[in-house]
Amino acid sequence: MSLTVYLESLGCSKNQVDAEIMLGVLNKCGYKSVDNRDGADVIIVNTCGFIEEAKEESINKIIELGQLKNKSLKALIVSGCLAERYASELLEELPEIDGILGTGNYKEIESIVNQSLQGNKGVRVGELNKIYDESLPRLYKPSAHSEYIKISDGCNNFCTYCIIPKLRGRYRSRTIEGIINEAKILAQKGVREIVLIAQDTTRYGMDIYNEYMLPNLLEELNKIDRIEWIRLLYCYPEMITDELIDKIANLDKVCKYLDIPIQHCNDRILKEMNRKTNKENIIELIKKLRSKIPGLVIRTTLIVGFPGETSEEYLELFDFVKKMQFDKLGVFKYSQEEDTPAARMPFQVSEDIKLRRQQQIMQAQQNISLDLNILRIGKVVEVMIEEKLGNSGEYLGRTKGDAPEIDGFVYVKSKAGLNIGDIVSVKISNALEYDLIGEKVDEFSE
Repeated sequence: MSLTVYLESLGCSKNQVDAEIMLGVLNKCGYKSVDNRDGADVIIVNTCGFIEEAKEESINKIIELGQLKNKSLKALIVSGCLAERYASELLEELPEIDGILGTGNYKEIESIVNQSLQGNKGVRVGELNKIYDESLPRLYKPSAHSEYIKISDGCNNFCTYCIIPKLRGRYRSRTIEGIINEAKILAQKGVREIVLIAQDTTRYGMDIYNEYMLPNLLEELNKIDRIEWIRLLYCYPEMITDELIDKIANLDKVCKYLDIPIQHCNDRILKEMNRKTNKENIIELIKKLRSKIPGLVIRTTLIVGFPGETSEEYLELFDFVKKMQFDKLGVFKYSQEEDTPAARMPFQVSEDIKLRRQQQIMQAQQNISLDLNILRIGKVVEVMIEEKLGNSGEYLGRTKGDAPEIDGFVYVKSKAGLNIGDIVSVKISNALEYDLIGEKVDEFSE
């Protein structure tokens, strides 16, 4: 009888891809993946270590799942960013851990699991120069209609607040051929939306082709039958070229959606963050994008409470948010991460001030989001069905302007039965702060 494996993946979508690869490797070696942690022979916690809150969540989850060793659990493995960063500390402080696997070593998961089951504590960390390809098995979600494709790993930007280059290594692109092959596999499995992810998607290809190849990649992906939506996340503003803008505007399958993490608008703080842009350039880019790509949905992320952020600099950011009217926006409190340049900067901002600034901007953005959603009442939009809500003829879905897991939903009423993954036309009848409500109309794409 096959030993069973339960995997809990925390943090970002890039971590989720790593988790699915580890499950694929174990599945190929005879282990059986299960959705219920109770009774599992092996549990893997794929951790996040990006900011303090994520580290705390990861540690709490390890402790929680470690308690199952009093029952049927035979081995507890910890992988991912926290494991890469604090391997020895984790083993010393949490004796329930049986094995550690870093971010560059996840294809060695079988060896770590086997060692742990034999009573030996295995550790594999520090190989941050590798990138997975389509030759590694990946256990995709069953009957998935939307999937992530990681086009690269690592980062060369070295923002002063960020630990990612030390956790994930330097930027490493996959080949176009490898990405296309994976997308074709997904299309054959019934996937209709692919979401391209990386630490920085706009840098794609520079390390292996000596030029930015994201526009070329989009053009090739656009040719794949059955794939209907192609979505871009994590596009750094300074590398959004005219060629990329043209592809987003004119390739029919590419969603008119861009996730652009700008982090701040004040020039001094952007310089202290080691960001490669400034306020004027950001404003000009947003104007150009909205002009060249009608109907474009822009998501961004901000950091409040960066060391030395004054009240005046924060108010500049607050006013900027109200002026720019971003469609989607997330705000992070600055996290003082050891081994980063920003952690050593003077004038660290208190948690109370950071929280207040975060809440103020999110309240302003909630009002912006509601106003923008109200403007969509009466319009017909394409919606991908995600979930059936009971037996009342109501469904949950997303528009092309909503990324999976991070953006809002559309509540859809339909007299006809709909299937998960269907793309249907919906007339919007009402609006909430982040979500929409509507009814299916007769015209729809199958």
